[in-house]
Amino acid sequence: MNVGRLISRFRGHDEFHIDFIGRRRIFLWTSGALIAISLFGLFVPKLNFGIDFQGGALLEYENQAGLTTDDIRSQLADLGRGDAVVQLAEEGTVITVRTEPLGDDREEVVTGLAEQAGITPDQVNVNEVGPKWGEQISRKALQGLLIFLVVITIYISIRFELKMAVAGIVALLHDMILTAGVYALVGREVTPETVIAILTIMGYSLYDTVVIFDKVQENAESQALVMRETYSGAVNVSLNQVLMRSVNTSLTSLLPIGTLLLFGGETLKNFAFALFIGMAAGTYSSIFVAAPVLSWLKEREPKMQQIRQRAQRRERPELRAAQEEELEPAAAPQAQRPRRPAATGGARPAPRKPRKKQSRAKRKGKR
Repeated sequence: MNVGRLISRFRGHDEFHIDFIGRRRIFLWTSGALIAISLFGLFVPKLNFGIDFQGGALLEYENQAGLTTDDIRSQLADLGRGDAVVQLAEEGTVITVRTEPLGDDREEVVTGLAEQAGITPDQVNVNEVGPKWGEQISRKALQGLLIFLVVITIYISIRFELKMAVAGIVALLHDMILTAGVYALVGREVTPETVIAILTIMGYSLYDTVVIFDKVQENAESQALVMRETYSGAVNVSLNQVLMRSVNTSLTSLLPIGTLLLFGGETLKNFAFALFIGMAAGTYSSIFVAAPVLSWLKEREPKMQQIRQRAQRRERPELRAAQEEELEPAAAPQAQRPRRPAATGGARPAPRKPRKKQSRAKRKGKR
């Protein structure tokens, strides 16, 4: 493919001719493998929930002594906090320590860390969060997710049809599992910003899917196209028509998010990471998951099965001939039956002379 044609397709002036539905098994097996890896990450390494979900204490203070993370971990181990998470922010000038609730050891831990950093205990900012806060966030997020799924299923069913709603929900669950699995595998901390990012992913994933379904419905209304290409063929045509539109829309969203991921602060990076993975997965699932699932559901309808059988007979003449023989009994036409041999040694008998019509008067006289 030359550069000019590639640029033309990138701009949407020239359509692709990719057999998406013909290769749907490859795409669905790929998605299945990605989901399996994501589930492994969710159940084995598990999600790294932040202090807002697990509860605990967050300590922030200045690093006037130029300490390293190893120095701080050693001090925390002496204070009985060896499992604490230590981070250096703002080029090592600010120390962040996340640990379990301080309880009765609060004064001892704060004093020990302050002396090591060369500051007073009053300069250590302590923020303690109970586990109920995380439980409340999780419960509200789950309720919002269930309500969203019900509402969006009703909307897509009214706007399009129930099978499209099912395919869209399958793609949406695919995106959420994939995003959560990647989050677990890389060990990033799950914060309230992560929950916001996942809710944003839900809307974006369905937006891209609805754009594709709208084109599929428009093409499926053409009876000539469906009779010629079958419903799967109409889906395939639709995907090729909106492919670059979907990709370009995703790129315009992923570029600014990628900038936040590279140059944003720690809070923005967690948000941008979840959003980046989710949007990339949403673009993939709209094309390679939602559309193939819709095609599979529609092809199971009796009407679509009949259309496919007719299309196969047109594509394979030998199949059409065999089916016609099964439908029509093998009765030879009368013109092809063997002639009865004549009594004159096989010679054809002379044709009979036509009778002459007699008038009524002559017939009465004979009587």
